[in-house]
Amino acid sequence: MCGIVGLVGSSDAAREAFLGLTTLQHRGQDAAGILSYDSDGFHRVKNLGLVESVFTRDNMQSLAGSIALGHARYSTIGKGDLIDVQPFVISYPYGIGMVHNGNIVNVSELAQDLKIRARRHLLTHSDTEVVLNLFAEGMAKATGEEVREQFFETVCSAVSDIFKRVNGSYSIITVIADQGLVAFRDPYGIRPLVWGKRTEPSGKIAHCLASESVALNFLGYEIVRDIAPGEVIFIDQDGRVQTRVLDARPPRHCMFEWVYFASPESEIDETPVYGTRIQLGRSLGKLLKKQIEEKKIEADIIVPVPETSRIAAIALAEELGIPYREVLIKNRYIKRTFILDSQEKRQKAVNLKLSPVRSEIEGKRVILVDDSIVRGTTSKKIIELVRNAGASKVFFVSTCPPIQHPCYYGIDFPEESELIASGRTEGEVRDALGADEVVYQNVEGLKESIAAARRVAHPSSRMKGENPCTACLDGCYPTDVASAGNRFAADRKADRRK
Repeated sequence: MCGIVGLVGSSDAAREAFLGLTTLQHRGQDAAGILSYDSDGFHRVKNLGLVESVFTRDNMQSLAGSIALGHARYSTIGKGDLIDVQPFVISYPYGIGMVHNGNIVNVSELAQDLKIRARRHLLTHSDTEVVLNLFAEGMAKATGEEVREQFFETVCSAVSDIFKRVNGSYSIITVIADQGLVAFRDPYGIRPLVWGKRTEPSGKIAHCLASESVALNFLGYEIVRDIAPGEVIFIDQDGRVQTRVLDARPPRHCMFEWVYFASPESEIDETPVYGTRIQLGRSLGKLLKKQIEEKKIEADIIVPVPETSRIAAIALAEELGIPYREVLIKNRYIKRTFILDSQEKRQKAVNLKLSPVRSEIEGKRVILVDDSIVRGTTSKKIIELVRNAGASKVFFVSTCPPIQHPCYYGIDFPEESELIASGRTEGEVRDALGADEVVYQNVEGLKESIAAARRVAHPSSRMKGENPCTACLDGCYPTDVASAGNRFAADRKADRRK
């Protein structure tokens, strides 16, 4: 899971890429990079760390041009070294730069094929480099000086080959030297990608593509629409646009975008994140009402686990008529614990991240609301914090159903052994966490919450229902993942040795 942004036609493309990445920082905190292009060629700055620490006034001045790509990295596979930081560039044909959000399941097979068949030596551990080489191969099939329409046919042919060969989730933006910007989204649309445009003072049209609409809104781009699953878009240097859906399949957007990952200001595939989280809270309230009526749960206050669960907790409090209190005070200078790359780091971060308000907790029966329970490390520690602050009862509720299976599409839980709900009942999860009760959202409530939020925001939308990717909940993967387990396990062992 990463944040990507691409711009063409902007008078200050690199600066806008920097600002866009800043709004997408929640999608990746490991590293960041920007690639720009002008008549002197490609210019690139990238490093490990947060966006604001990677880019300085001096190095930003080197990023000239009206075309730029940006990437904020969240490392799920690989060693997290500087060599793996995007954007990537390849010199032939044309000169191509690329950024990628997602995970390629069959990357090992593809990399081996490139090495043996095409004699291509890969320089990184990144699946993005594999896709970049495949795309370059497809573009190299064209010869001579193409007119614009013929160039787009070449692009479509190259992307079509990727759709046939590449298995996984991928939203990709590329810059092609002297041509423009190309972007495409995997046939199931698992990872988001949205397109916007803006009229410049010169009268020309600038275009921006990004992982989330929050970046476009901040930069002043009018949202045109989401890139469709299996669609490719080409925007030339003059702002002219060509698009085509090459491989249309039923969308399987990742449910975790709405539950946790995306910014509340964003709208993902016509569905507002904020509205979805409101609906998730209401749905959870309906489940809890029955347990309250049966006296299984009796609560004095509802408390969100900062920050992503706050919206749902407010809706839950309204639904149940129980006071809402923010009594876990967050240290804003600590990283998201879920995104950290080791169990030890997550445990230490929780101690620094949250401080309970004892005067508001002591003697109270508390419903703690979180967006999800993944490994359980953070949840268990928070329950301990609240108990130590004097709570008489602690009930832990999740707006997401039990996560029981690995994700191979860009979320960092690739091993069942790490997932607290895997192979356990709710009662066993309750005991493992040390809660008085644990209540999960159900899958039907999750899907209906997403659909309901869309209906409220876009009553005339053609997408009336929603069949998101829920593979981590039910094990039903949109693509074949038979070859994924060994590859992910090997990379995880390498990370631990490091």
